[in-house]
Amino acid sequence: MIDALKIDLGDTMNRTAAGRFAIRCIGIFLFTTLAGQPLAVETAFAQQTYPPGALGDVVRLGETLVNETNEHPLTKPFVGNSLKCTSCHLDAGRHEKAGSFIGVAAAYPAYSPREHSVITLEDRILNCFIRSQNGTRPTNGSKVPVAIAAYITWLSQGTPLRMNPAKPLGPKHMAILQSPPAAPSVKRGELLYQERCSSCHANDGIGTDDGPPVWGDLSFNDGAGLAGVPKMASWLKVAMPLDDTDLSDQEAFDIAAYVNSHTRPKFVAKPNP
Repeated sequence: MIDALKIDLGDTMNRTAAGRFAIRCIGIFLFTTLAGQPLAVETAFAQQTYPPGALGDVVRLGETLVNETNEHPLTKPFVGNSLKCTSCHLDAGRHEKAGSFIGVAAAYPAYSPREHSVITLEDRILNCFIRSQNGTRPTNGSKVPVAIAAYITWLSQGTPLRMNPAKPLGPKHMAILQSPPAAPSVKRGELLYQERCSSCHANDGIGTDDGPPVWGDLSFNDGAGLAGVPKMASWLKVAMPLDDTDLSDQEAFDIAAYVNSHTRPKFVAKPNP
């Protein structure tokens, strides 16, 4: 019934720009009312208002912490480098491909192969502090993870709940690239880095006002996901250069090989507080 209505609407409106917009809106309405399913997050979250009262305050705080992780007084004591959450989760997690937070909360609790256990969204957030931010874990249930989890949950409204039994990944998780035609080359990667990346991340990788450090003491440690070449290449493919993501798979792998050929802090597992 829904498909037939969409076809009739498409024929009547003759694919004009207004018609396409109307089809999208009416199709969403039909899907929501006739099928009884939640509205897709990607069509709704941009128009969402913050919740009222104390909950809205906590969601806003979480968004602020994502954008100011290494500088905000609540999170700075737990961060050991110059990275913010939004350094990897672009647009404060609103980017639909590069570390997207959209819909993530609906995947938890989830099984984590790395931890060999089922973890919560808060656990996943806290793990980023000890890996990607080379710092220490805030206490579970404290203001920092609660606020960030509230923000991610707010971005996940309308997403069907589907706990992930395989990995702690949300519905918009980044796809890992297949191996490139040629083995990743550090030498080719260096040339590409100087041409495409150094203006923001500096020739020596220590970062600038326009881009964070990508290796060295102030970057993520070797326990972070991006310390692996395939994951780094996959992220580069959808994220870099900013607003001009035109790298080929081979170029992404070559740059990833070059970036990860440099030294970075060692991850040292510590007991949870």
